[in-house]
Amino acid sequence: MPTPFSSQFWSNLFTSDLAIDLGTASVLVYTRQAGRIVVYEPSIVALNTQTHEVEAVGDEAKQLLGRTPQGVQTIRPMKDGMIYEVDAAEKMLAAFIKKARPNRGIARTRIVVSVPPRAHQVARRAVKQVCYDAKAGEVFLVDQTMVAAIGAGLAINEKRGCMIVDIGGGTTDVAVISYNGKVFSDSILVAGDEMDEAIIKYIREKYNVLISEAAAEEVKWSLGSAYTSDKTRTMSISGRDQFEGLPKTLTLNDTEIREALAEPISAIIDLVRKALNETPPQLAADLIDRGICLTGGGSKIQGLDVRLSKETHLPCYRAENPETAVVRGTAMLLEDIPFLRRIQILD
Repeated sequence: MPTPFSSQFWSNLFTSDLAIDLGTASVLVYTRQAGRIVVYEPSIVALNTQTHEVEAVGDEAKQLLGRTPQGVQTIRPMKDGMIYEVDAAEKMLAAFIKKARPNRGIARTRIVVSVPPRAHQVARRAVKQVCYDAKAGEVFLVDQTMVAAIGAGLAINEKRGCMIVDIGGGTTDVAVISYNGKVFSDSILVAGDEMDEAIIKYIREKYNVLISEAAAEEVKWSLGSAYTSDKTRTMSISGRDQFEGLPKTLTLNDTEIREALAEPISAIIDLVRKALNETPPQLAADLIDRGICLTGGGSKIQGLDVRLSKETHLPCYRAENPETAVVRGTAMLLEDIPFLRRIQILD
């Protein structure tokens, strides 16, 4: 343990800066003090309906989904890549900041928050205010797609073009970036959550069985794929017969779930094609060498990189640890404040 006379003690005291990925599905918080991600939890908050105080947040709040006691409401404040419930989002973010810095010391923290490209001005200002209320000395907001590219190791400061496809919980965001700016940027409301809904719908229509969001997510990661495989995968899942109301167990296979995910996967591919069609020829040529980089939790669907590569005739690869690319890129900005000031979102 560092003593008051050690350099580590004083370094820790004054390096409580935070990098936050405010995502639709999850919130991730990195602290310079720890040098790592200290919070990686679902974007869910449980509020007392009488006092409006936080009862639980993150993992604890997720455990209450579908079984919340009377007087408690479980809310997902982020929806479709937007801050949908501003008040709930404020409370959730404040709770995560407190969890990340239980012993804040005397430092005035610098906080960098990556927000969805679709986040509106009112929501962005609310996020900033929460950070200032947490005694932040400086607050910066940055675009999630830009920092995803940074976290994935793309050289966004070069004049040569690079493409990022960030598949999160609520949206898929595609950008072609050159010289620290977006040449093309677009998004669709199709991502991880939509995939879960597609699985729920498929099982309901084919088997007349209702399953939970958590069960659909488990099926997605276990059986979901975007490209055919020689190996057949199966799993059992439990739900409720929608007509008889009784519990029922099904055995599903990867071919079925690939069929269930066909529509959302096709929508993502169409967005990438649109980006390629609207990218200037000289930058499009750069992508032949540099390829397409996939980030976000949704990019982990098996075979998605192979499918995109075959559809676009370009190299396509998944970033290392794609689900943490955004927060890692945000954290890297803490080490280059002049560059951070250049690319921050200004209202």
